[in-house]
Amino acid sequence: MEVSKCLVRPLHGQPYNGSGCIVYAVRTLILGGGLTGIALASLLHERGHDILVLEGGARTGGLCRSRSENGFTFDTGGSHIIFSRDEEVLGFMQRALGENRETRTRNTKILHKGILVKYPFENGLAQLPREDCFFCLNEYIKAYIRKEKGEAGTPENFREWIYATFGRGIAELYMVPYNEKIWNFPTERMSAHWVEGRIPMPPVEDVIRSAIGIETEGYTHQSIFSYPAEGGIEALVHALERGLEGKIITDFPVRTLRYRNGAWEAGDGRRTVSGDRVVSTIPLQELAGCLGGVPPEVAAAVKNLRYNSVACVQVGLRGTVPPLSWVYIPDRDLSPANRISFPSNYSSHVAPEGFSSILAEVTFNDGDPVSRMADGDLADLVVESLERMGFLSADSVVYRAVDRQRYAYVVYDLEYLENIRIARTYFQELGITLVGRFSQFEYLNMDGCIRNAMECAENWR
Repeated sequence: MEVSKCLVRPLHGQPYNGSGCIVYAVRTLILGGGLTGIALASLLHERGHDILVLEGGARTGGLCRSRSENGFTFDTGGSHIIFSRDEEVLGFMQRALGENRETRTRNTKILHKGILVKYPFENGLAQLPREDCFFCLNEYIKAYIRKEKGEAGTPENFREWIYATFGRGIAELYMVPYNEKIWNFPTERMSAHWVEGRIPMPPVEDVIRSAIGIETEGYTHQSIFSYPAEGGIEALVHALERGLEGKIITDFPVRTLRYRNGAWEAGDGRRTVSGDRVVSTIPLQELAGCLGGVPPEVAAAVKNLRYNSVACVQVGLRGTVPPLSWVYIPDRDLSPANRISFPSNYSSHVAPEGFSSILAEVTFNDGDPVSRMADGDLADLVVESLERMGFLSADSVVYRAVDRQRYAYVVYDLEYLENIRIARTYFQELGITLVGRFSQFEYLNMDGCIRNAMECAENWR
């Protein structure tokens, strides 16, 4: 191998020869240039740390990449908005974007029997058919009384938690079908440990008010959100990259990672870089594949961690779309999409003048029908369903594209807690720090990823 083909521009420290390539040493290697990796790099660089980000793709962003084409901009890893209960994280994102953001009031619905019901479902009960409204309210009150009397017991899985929390009506009309659609997995085989703090407990007073038509608001922390005016959600990643020139290498898929001579060496098959310490933000499955000699029980635990993939179907339209933020679609027969969003309602700059856009998200797993479907066929199927549901006219469609992300959602099955314990213990003992959604293997939103990056940076020595 020619040395010139292995050359990596040095940052700090002196290069030395190893593995047939010139290897450059830095203090901290960050594996993965998604939102978490770039946010962490920015925070560590501000604190004076010597860092290098290794990103396997042609550009950074991960699940926060965006596609700009024919005047339309779409997020290719699913619909993203900027909100948070965490004021420090929210301020961090907003300051990074500066003036490149627009603010919107959430207008989100759930499509139930042809009715656009207010989101969250328990805040829109009065919009349901009368029998459905009674079913939901009556069963919710029964579940509430059981909890108050201490008769509910401890849910052993996610399905039992849904029934115990919301009652049979809300569970069967919305929560169970929607969750089984998005997770592509039976709710009775999912753990309930993760819902605390993610799915708020609806106050009984609000549920009763909503059932009799008194306006109530749920998930108030996202009722006002912002979004980049230009560039899609990837603009946030690029904003965080400012000042990191020369600190990021793209097209560097880490294929080998080993600890040798007191340092970590990461290689892509052509080049090798070295760091005193490693932070991984890449999926655990990819990280384990880079390492040699992973014990069988650890390899099995990592392999058995479940996740979903997502296909993002992007549709550009002539004319306008309804004034909605996003819509949940629990009915499998209505559409393969579990959620559709309306990017042209997030920003006035993501569609040409006189045009609008819809982004449909379809979760899938290897081997299922969506995984085997050609992109064009999937786009046709989604457009047909959008027309049936009344969100567009097929003859108004001027643009369509599909992007697929292998790692999209962490699925908390009943074996998750034991598998993740084994995996984390192993990587911790190796001295590899795990940060981010698929490295920690936690269902983290953007703000959760940034919070974890902040905590890592604050404790980095």
